[in-house]
Amino acid sequence: MNKRRGFNLKDEYKKSWKYIKESKNFIYIIIGIFLLFAFAGFFIQTPDSIAEQILNFLQQLLEKTRGMSSGRLLLFIFFNNLQSSFFGIILGIIFGIFPILSAAVNGYVLGFVSFMSSAEEGFFVLLRILPHGIFELPAVFISLGIGLKLGISVFYEEKRKNFKNYFRNSLRVFLFIVIPLLIIAALIEGTLISLS
Repeated sequence: MNKRRGFNLKDEYKKSWKYIKESKNFIYIIIGIFLLFAFAGFFIQTPDSIAEQILNFLQQLLEKTRGMSSGRLLLFIFFNNLQSSFFGIILGIIFGIFPILSAAVNGYVLGFVSFMSSAEEGFFVLLRILPHGIFELPAVFISLGIGLKLGISVFYEEKRKNFKNYFRNSLRVFLFIVIPLLIIAALIEGTLISLS
């Protein structure tokens, strides 16, 4: 008689980290793309049309969050990051295109904002920005990395078996690694913004 094992949080956590280690090359690719575009956004002059779009987006974001209580702001940050990370995994199914584009766009915007901030307030202002990404960026990199792996799996032999396995592991990582990281990130970011 087969005895089904019950849910074990420690096992799920171990399996999640194991899958992250197996996916590390894809995560490194995402980090590389992100950093490449972050440097481009910081060191290469941004065309006026693109700069205007980024500034408009940031202005809309500020308007949306203006006057929010610390609790509402925390929830807004958390659900925004949660949605981005989830779609980074799920939309990776389309040949990994979305994770690559997301890494490039987010990297470029971060580079541009860092340049604008340091130009106005000095280079050390970047040290104030740094704590915001300590937990958020790893969560995003992991999500986009495993999303990229999920999309690439359609090119492997035994596609159906690989895809099902990767999809199941991706959801496990999202639940047991990404969500906890985003909760911590939201708590830190919400606190820092409230104090600033």
